[in-house]
Amino acid sequence: MIEVVTTIFFLIAVIDPIGSVPVYLEATKQFDKKHKIKIAIRASIIAFFILLFFIVIGQLILEGMQVSLDAFQISGGVILFLFALTMIFGDGKPETEKHSIKDYKHVTIFPVAIPSIASPGAIMAVVLMTDNHLYTIQQQALTVVLVLVVIAITCLLLLAANFVQKRIGEYGITVISKIMGLILASYAIQSILSGVKDFFFV
Repeated sequence: MIEVVTTIFFLIAVIDPIGSVPVYLEATKQFDKKHKIKIAIRASIIAFFILLFFIVIGQLILEGMQVSLDAFQISGGVILFLFALTMIFGDGKPETEKHSIKDYKHVTIFPVAIPSIASPGAIMAVVLMTDNHLYTIQQQALTVVLVLVVIAITCLLLLAANFVQKRIGEYGITVISKIMGLILASYAIQSILSGVKDFFFV
């Protein structure tokens, strides 16, 4: 049970549902309420299937390239760490992705579904969390379910985006995103240390 809760908190940190709220609000500001609801639901579904794709195919691609588990852990940790640094020291997820919006007619996929919900960090994280050499099929299936749960939470937050932003505010959302970045950085360093330890001492 503790492991499930820990996994959910980590997925919340890496997907950062709160950070997606201002991105969604900016992306859908030209749409009516009905279209906003459709965009929130469709973007969440697309994001889930993007993450599911990488859960199923990601490791196969890496193994086809003959990348070792240790190298994957280290490189994945480095990428997650760099991603976490952008969350901590950069403009933050909301501001960066809001500025990337160029075409308001196709915002469901970009930037709401990807990279706001299914971010590069989230993709790398789910691949690491479903490694065939470390986790059983049951554990991987549980991770998929937990990813779905966090995506569902994200979808609900998007549907209540105006309320969330009024309650927390832009500043509060940025602070939460930076805290999520700190948690993600800790996980990334742990992944790097585990990869180095296994490579040199096992």
